[in-house]
Amino acid sequence: MSITAAVGRIAANVLDLARTRLELATVELQEGAHRVMGYLAWALAAAVLALFALALVVLFVLVLFWDTHRLAAVGGMAVLFILGTLFAAMKLRAGLAARPPMLPATLAELRKDAAALKGEHSDAV
Repeated sequence: MSITAAVGRIAANVLDLARTRLELATVELQEGAHRVMGYLAWALAAAVLALFALALVVLFVLVLFWDTHRLAAVGGMAVLFILGTLFAAMKLRAGLAARPPMLPATLAELRKDAAALKGEHSDAV
């Protein structure tokens, strides 16, 4: 076998390996996109329903206390909304800090490929 043939086979193998890893990355990205779209749809539905419910609760409290303690009712509702906003912001920040890395299977396979090319044999991911 000539050197050019060997180099051609190596190049073909490397291209095939890259194609396989790219296909894996594509599948992972599609799964992630579908999952995110589902989360967004449910989040939108929950937000719309929660806003309607919240508006009705606020209206109920304001009408209930309009004649006696209208300023206390408005202030109490404002404090409640501020506390809810702070809670939601903290949960969002914690969720973003704890999110998993993107494309974990692709990155693991690329690490294995790099280790194999360097001559290392490791079963750890």
